[in-house]
Amino acid sequence: MSKIGKQPIDLPDNVQVEMGRKKIKVVGPRGSLELVLPDKITVRVDGKQALVEPEVINERTRVLHGTFRSLVFNMVKGVSEGWSKQLELVGTGYRAEVSGGKLIINVGYSHPIEVEAPEGISFKVEKNIITIEGIDKEKVGQIAAKIRSFRPPEPYKGKGIKYVDEVVRRKAGKAAKAQA
Repeated sequence: MSKIGKQPIDLPDNVQVEMGRKKIKVVGPRGSLELVLPDKITVRVDGKQALVEPEVINERTRVLHGTFRSLVFNMVKGVSEGWSKQLELVGTGYRAEVSGGKLIINVGYSHPIEVEAPEGISFKVEKNIITIEGIDKEKVGQIAAKIRSFRPPEPYKGKGIKYVDEVVRRKAGKAAKAQA
């Protein structure tokens, strides 16, 4: 049995879990999310806890047990608290703004880059910090990675778009190597 899969998921008071036929729906104050469960994996709700259980223990269910427990936990947290990622713009003249649900980024190209907010995702910009918020952890992470890919941080000056908690390993330039 999976160590993570065995742990129960605590359900806040304002979150309901509805089980369908091989489908789980989690409804909370921020919205609702659905997930299709694989064969031989079930979710059982006991009062204020949900348990993800394999019907039969074999190699396939052992692989999926912990994964689907984590996915259900992420759904519960998303509909109750939400998920967010923060990106930082580092560089002279690099800026971003939100205009009508679109994020417009200027990061040294000849044209601004526009990112359309998918359903359930919102952008906020304060100074040089872009905040991406939503209830689906996967969507939030995917959009953050897409925005970061427009100008990843470079190792010589550290310019680019980076996660707020990311550490960019710096390299010495040619001038520093020539002196050594």
